Amino acid sequence: MKKLYVLSVTLLAAFAVINCKQSDKSQEETILKGQATVLVDQTFKPVVEDQVLIFEDRYPAKIKITAQPEAEIIQSLAQDHKKIAVLSRKLTAQEIKYFNSQKIYPKLTPFAKDAIALIVKKNSSDTLISIKQIVALMQGKSVANFKGLVFDNPNSSAARQLFALAGIDKIPEKGVFSFNTTEEVFNYVSHNSSMIGVVGINFIFEPSNQIQDNLSQISILSVENTRDGQYYFPSQDHIAGGKYPLARDLFVVNCQGYTGLGMGFASFVAGEVGQRIVLKSGLVPEHFPSRKILIRNTITNEKK
Repeated sequence: MKKLYVLSVTLLAAFAVINCKQSDKSQEETILKGQATVLVDQTFKPVVEDQVLIFEDRYPAKIKITAQPEAEIIQSLAQDHKKIAVLSRKLTAQEIKYFNSQKIYPKLTPFAKDAIALIVKKNSSDTLISIKQIVALMQGKSVANFKGLVFDNPNSSAARQLFALAGIDKIPEKGVFSFNTTEEVFNYVSHNSSMIGVVGINFIFEPSNQIQDNLSQISILSVENTRDGQYYFPSQDHIAGGKYPLARDLFVVNCQGYTGLGMGFASFVAGEVGQRIVLKSGLVPEHFPSRKILIRNTITNEKK
């Protein structure tokens, strides 16, 4: 009887181990299944939210979106190679060297062209701004008709891009301010004349409820292209044609190092469905989705 009891316990234990292994296996991450985190800079968060929404609807996957300033995203990727990110630039040679030293080999997939938009209160007398004026403001200098610039975050990709344009590495003591969210920028600019808000164009095409309330109170500045001296509005056509000077490319950065959701998500956003989502969001897709044309041999008169 004792032997029979020992045998039963042993079989139950073995069965439990097998079930556990099968359960673990069922939870394994693949390119279209499992759980993952995507880090994204707030300035183009809406388009990433749209991509994740459709991806999760099509596949048994759960992707958590975490909004962080660009500088923090790079640090997070270096600390946890399992993460995926969306950035508005390629990694620098120094960053790639560091990642590789940590046995991390990031894979970058371009999928869209985005742009920084400069917004002002609706009653502003100016609708144009030159690169020279933007640089002057970034350096804390006075500019006629404009009091200063307002960012959503001093460490955002938009801030980094204008820092580089102005040749500075930190916010000047006057004339440049920052909040914590894009919604705060829209709200502030809509109530303060002569202040310029620096936002991602994606938020204008896909505004949150709070931004929607302020959209009628703001205007978007056209920015000078120094190559031809003309001023261009951040439309899809001008971004795609390289005429709008504050455009930038968006990349999915996959640091997982294995065949997981990073690979599947990157392929999705760069594929037919993902590129249609980009186009609908107001940004410019890396590859314009194809259009199916139905050719009929006969023409029927449907009017009666």
